[in-house]
Amino acid sequence: MTKRVDFDEYSGNYNELLGEKTRFFSSSEEYFARYKVDLVRERSGGPVARVLEFGCGIGRNIPFLQKAFAQAVVVGTDISRASLEVAKKENPGINFFCEEEGIGNIGLFDLIFVAGVFHHVPPDQRVLVARTLKSRLSTSGQIFVFEHNPYNPVTRRIVDTCPYDEDAVLLKPVEMKNTLRAAGLSVEQARYCLFVPPRFSKLSGLESRLGWLPLGGQYWVKAGHGS
Repeated sequence: MTKRVDFDEYSGNYNELLGEKTRFFSSSEEYFARYKVDLVRERSGGPVARVLEFGCGIGRNIPFLQKAFAQAVVVGTDISRASLEVAKKENPGINFFCEEEGIGNIGLFDLIFVAGVFHHVPPDQRVLVARTLKSRLSTSGQIFVFEHNPYNPVTRRIVDTCPYDEDAVLLKPVEMKNTLRAAGLSVEQARYCLFVPPRFSKLSGLESRLGWLPLGGQYWVKAGHGS
């Protein structure tokens, strides 16, 4: 049985570990946060008054979510208390809640952002987590889920050698979509992403054209309540 990772142990050096593993792609760990949030901002529809980052960790995505959705209230949740303490210090004025402490009803959200969370969730609990997300989504709200692409050999190598991915069980896109559907959500779109390193900025236009190709470092799935 795979040992569950205790993210409290990595709350102090998460960014450093991430930087070591992804330096070949980008020298800035902020690049990945900005990239994902920009993608979500471009594809989110309708007014966004409340944003939830589920599994926010140390809060590295929070400033970018605040900037992208400047008129919205941004909230973060995670299971790691130590990570949330770091997030609170780095993001004053943002409300953070620990999922392990029974946070109760925190209201509905127009946008739920989930990045690199589901591969840490035991497979038999993933639908339950997706149902939790659905219960927090407003009627016209949208969920964006980002996950590592198991078809990409470089991604698999990074996951296999990363200490905080020791318990990771990667999901194929079809598995992620089926998990969301099993929770009663409607999958609206799914694409691969993270093809071109930022140092090749002249080729960045290819990103939007290659979403069908299963070679991106990650993929994303957009879901909602449906009609």
